Amino acid sequence: MDITHTATAGTLESSDIQVTLAPGGDGIDIDLTSDVIKQFGDQIKASITQVLNNYGITSAKVKAVDKGALDIVIKARTVAAVQRALDIVDQPKWEVL
Repeated sequence: MDITHTATAGTLESSDIQVTLAPGGDGIDIDLTSDVIKQFGDQIKASITQVLNNYGITSAKVKAVDKGALDIVIKARTVAAVQRALDIVDQPKWEVL
């Protein structure tokens, strides 16, 4: 499944993450900004990638700005961004969480 247009979910508030998805070239390219990137960067990227894989997305550009979000928040924001980017906001796949 391909991203059809750019979509964003989340805020830049403390304990949240802002995830922006855009159509991409080959593969999933994640640009992550976080104060805790050294400690949790790999896990944040893995959570985002897992959600994208569960939706069958194989190519996308992802911009994520983390402000200390928990894993469930990262996944929920990614789900919301995916649904907006695919125009399927009325068909959530909650099992990906």
